Amino acid sequence: MFGALLKKLVRAVVILLVVSFTTFALMYGNGSGIARAVLGQEARDSDVRLEMTRLGLDRPLLVQYGDWLKGVVTGDFGESFFTGQSVTSLLASRVPVTLALVILAIVLTAILSVLIGVTAAVREGWIDRVVQFLAVLGAAIPAFIIAIALVFAFAISVRLLPATGYVSPDQSPTGWLESVTLPVLALLTGSVASAASQFRGAVIDMLSRDFVRTLRARGISESRVLFRHVLRNAGGPGLMALNLQIMTLLGSAVFVEQIFALPGLGEAGNQASQQGDVPVVMGILVVAVFIVLVVNVLGDLANAALNPKARTR
Repeated sequence: MFGALLKKLVRAVVILLVVSFTTFALMYGNGSGIARAVLGQEARDSDVRLEMTRLGLDRPLLVQYGDWLKGVVTGDFGESFFTGQSVTSLLASRVPVTLALVILAIVLTAILSVLIGVTAAVREGWIDRVVQFLAVLGAAIPAFIIAIALVFAFAISVRLLPATGYVSPDQSPTGWLESVTLPVLALLTGSVASAASQFRGAVIDMLSRDFVRTLRARGISESRVLFRHVLRNAGGPGLMALNLQIMTLLGSAVFVEQIFALPGLGEAGNQASQQGDVPVVMGILVVAVFIVLVVNVLGDLANAALNPKARTR
């Protein structure tokens, strides 16, 4: 078990290094373009060269990456080219907002998808058909469309929840809950539909296995067969579906944060990419990849706990 965990951690570190270097090379490869974006397109070539020197963009790319990586290891992601703000402090204020949305969405997705998927698999009939229809519908409608519809329904028409803005939980827990309710619902719709469909398929597959028929023939109650044996074996595919949903949720959060004016990673990344603020974009990308890798490792550990065969992979 320890050896498998070590392999997963080493693999995650290698992926993080490869992704960070590739992204760094793509974004910092055009030093003159970055300097001109900072100064303005009308800047003289001599001023651009001076700006490149000031920003350290005239050095070899490997040297720049090495210095950047050493800073990241110590928690220093550099400074914004436009505002001079520390990227680390910006990330510290933005990451909790995005993580709150994603964590709430994935927890609710796990609970609802298991309930809906198991019910559809066991009850069959119209419930099963409705779940399959909603899975297709949820995958077809983007999260930002759902977000706009929720704003019109609950913020403009009913005036039940705020349309935009964010309240820190330190200021007001109730205000925080109100400010994240609609964004979380917007993220939930597609993820629940997709994950519930995956859980449904996994449970149906397990219910058709020989060991389930053997357990039933031994007189074991249906509820015990379902909750103690079927769900345990269906947990692996379900966890894989949830892992994929976390990546989808991080991507969808970019658009949802824009619609609800939430100060998260998505809003900061969109603004930085429009300006060409490379250190900020680089920091956000690395943090996003790190979150995905951590979630994948935790998902593998949870899968190993449910399925002993997965412990040696």
